[in-house]
Amino acid sequence: MGSSKSDVEVSYDVSNEFFRLWLDERMNYTCAVYESENQSLEAAQLNKLKILSDFAKVTPEKSVLDIGCGWGACLEYQVKNRGVKHAAGVTLSSAQAQEVMARRLPGVELYVADFMKWETKEKFDSLISICMMDHLCSPEEARKGRAVDIYRQYFKKCWEMTRPGAWFGLQTILRNRVPRNKKDLEDIYFCTHVIFPGGLNPRLEEIIQAVNPYWEVVSCVTRREHYQRTTAEWLRRMRTHEEAIRAKWGDKVFDDYDRYLSTCVRAFDQHYSSLAQYELRRID
Repeated sequence: MGSSKSDVEVSYDVSNEFFRLWLDERMNYTCAVYESENQSLEAAQLNKLKILSDFAKVTPEKSVLDIGCGWGACLEYQVKNRGVKHAAGVTLSSAQAQEVMARRLPGVELYVADFMKWETKEKFDSLISICMMDHLCSPEEARKGRAVDIYRQYFKKCWEMTRPGAWFGLQTILRNRVPRNKKDLEDIYFCTHVIFPGGLNPRLEEIIQAVNPYWEVVSCVTRREHYQRTTAEWLRRMRTHEEAIRAKWGDKVFDDYDRYLSTCVRAFDQHYSSLAQYELRRID
């Protein structure tokens, strides 16, 4: 169901050093939130982490679970900026796990596992998940009409891992309208099947259906233009390292990621894709 470990390794295990060249200093690989025209990517990524942490009602005494923790940017933010004493992160990527462990974050436990198969007896007060849901449902499963049921299983599992009164800061990439020209269709197919095999961005209405009966949507904010700006900055930064990337990782890696990031910029501009942040409250 969704992305397998081998799929995830295609998406995230290219090389930690490769991604470090063009992501922000904390290695957030998700949409930033810009407060002004001249704000840096680094500052905008901190804005994103603050928003989602506020949605999850994170305070120092609460236990926090980061579902799909990536290279550890959000976990680092929890312990260093929010004073959290205990946090856990789950990722299926071995390379990402290596980076998280290298950060030596106090009070953080890391699990390398498929979240939907992962088991723990611990109950959490706050959940954060940033653009992990696109790995839950494959294009084939969506075509069979299984998307909402798969997402509902995810929200049920999240509910089961929390205490009464829990809050959830969720961020998801969204797929919107389908392109009407051949090149855009080909490029989006490439991103879906070559860069992120096994996964698919959900639709907003699927998320709204699937949260019930486990979570209440208290607020939902879309950030399409912010994600276009984020991906455009990633593309700009990556292109400044073109010579080094081609020399170390080969022409295919550079060309594939140039095509992928260029497609992202265009997809957000043309409303093929968007992004949403949700403030969810556990239904007790």
